[in-house]
Amino acid sequence: MAASSNGFAVVDESIEPLLLKNDVFRGESSKAEEDEAGVEGVVNYRGEKIVNRSKYGGWKCASILIGVEICEMFAYNGIASNLMTYLTGPLRQSTTTSAENINVWHGVVMMLPVLGAFVADSYLGRFHTIFLSSLIYILGLGLLTLSATVPSLGLPVSPTNNLSSTSSSFQILFFFLSLYLVALGRAGYKPCTEAFGANQFDGRNPQECKSLSSFFNWWALGLCLGSGISNLTLNYVQESLSWKLGFGIPCISMVVALVFFLLGTRSYRYSVKENQENLVMSIARVFTLAAKNWRSRSSPSLTSIEEAEIGNSDHVPNNAHQFKFLDKALIMSNDLVGTIKPGISCSITQVEDAKALLCLVPIWFTCLIYAVVYAQSSTFFTKQGNTMERSIGALSIPAASLQIFISLSIVFFIIIYDRLFVPLARAFSGKPNGITMLQRIGTGMFLSTLSMVVAAIVEKKRLQTAIDFGLINMPKATIPMSIWWLVPQYILFGLADTFTMVGLQEFFYDQVPGGLRSIGISLFSTIFGIGSFLSGFLIFVIEKVTNKNGQHSWFSDNINCAHLDYFYWLLAALSATQMVSYLYFSKSYIYRRGTSMGY
Repeated sequence: MAASSNGFAVVDESIEPLLLKNDVFRGESSKAEEDEAGVEGVVNYRGEKIVNRSKYGGWKCASILIGVEICEMFAYNGIASNLMTYLTGPLRQSTTTSAENINVWHGVVMMLPVLGAFVADSYLGRFHTIFLSSLIYILGLGLLTLSATVPSLGLPVSPTNNLSSTSSSFQILFFFLSLYLVALGRAGYKPCTEAFGANQFDGRNPQECKSLSSFFNWWALGLCLGSGISNLTLNYVQESLSWKLGFGIPCISMVVALVFFLLGTRSYRYSVKENQENLVMSIARVFTLAAKNWRSRSSPSLTSIEEAEIGNSDHVPNNAHQFKFLDKALIMSNDLVGTIKPGISCSITQVEDAKALLCLVPIWFTCLIYAVVYAQSSTFFTKQGNTMERSIGALSIPAASLQIFISLSIVFFIIIYDRLFVPLARAFSGKPNGITMLQRIGTGMFLSTLSMVVAAIVEKKRLQTAIDFGLINMPKATIPMSIWWLVPQYILFGLADTFTMVGLQEFFYDQVPGGLRSIGISLFSTIFGIGSFLSGFLIFVIEKVTNKNGQHSWFSDNINCAHLDYFYWLLAALSATQMVSYLYFSKSYIYRRGTSMGY
């Protein structure tokens, strides 16, 4: 590779045919040759290059990490799924306040992974970030258990109803500090564990590339298994036995997760940075220099951009003609020529990486309403269920336990998707995964919209039943309507997640530059963080608008006088609008070439 007169790197003409020939015949290499070449970009625990693929990484290590995630999801869901019951029960908060607090906390949980991913990709590495985050996670869960155990910190319990008679400001403060410490621990844990698991497969190897695609499906399966077991057991323990035990078991589960994670230390593949430069800062520099040079009329010649850095498949650009204003970051001002310090200017690769991230913004933005809808399953759905007939014989089902139908439907449909749908779709489309990632996401959006329509219809029937039996002004009375009426909307949630949730994880992992995989996973997470904030803000605005002149608001504490059905219809309309805009932007999206899923 030589330098051209304009300062850009170009491929030597005598080398280019060899590069192209190597690219064409790469797929015909024998397994022996692949093993001899080793796995690029990763090392073993000793820092040595990995030559034997079967000894390090692969499904053996990925399975360990999926097991670790099952334990983590069991712990997290055991806390998150029943917060509505805890806040409106022992902590004595109103329905609106509880929903807002849960949405804010969930938003923080989903936003903080950006910070954790930055620390991992830029400084500590994924393994060490997972380890340190696990310790913080365990500490947060331990303090949460302490808040319900120590008399001076815990909630005084009435022997008859297991509810707090009072809730002091200090008790509430201690509880939320512990809860947000859990969020901080999960910030580094969540994006890094999934990205670290995906790192156990080589996207350049055809066989491992297929395994990498399946990994995201089975990862989602593990999430559902962990949350499903949690819904079956912990929600019952919390409501029927004690909250301190219901918080303590998740803490033990995270300890088990950490132990299992450390057991695989000698078998993992660890990413190694060939370029020690901070990729996040280099991309930020592209935007900074492009802004400084925005008035410049001159523009660097990019006619040979497709040839530049052709030897690095992860950076082969496909968006040279998009966001051309970023090309101005390549311009070097005359007063800086000869004086600029090494590393201050931008390379073509850095500009193209910045363009790749910018291409993700429209897709990210048009998925926010999906996240707003997603937030309702752990808040208002649970509140509805608490008013309905929940008994099976002598056993009363916790309303939050119905979230298990989300997990069960994901488990069921993801197996069908991976083993039946993908092979059939692949036969027709010729695409490695049957349908594109964006098609998968769009399908889930449609199902999410449908779930809100069903939820609105069911809630209307619940309200009508309350009217028919004269229970409107009796918020604590059980409405003679089975809680099983809520199951269809939960199943539709699970089916939507099978397409959109998994598709978004795969999309944001695959479409970011190779050194920013954790950042990519965290970008997926921020969709649901911002979505939770938007949900809380929407609830706040609607509460203020509808709670006038002494009228009951849509979110009245007496849910029989509320209008959750109106809220669900509003979300259905917003979801339909979102889907139209998503289709517009996804149609023009250009996938990055040279990526592991490249289609």
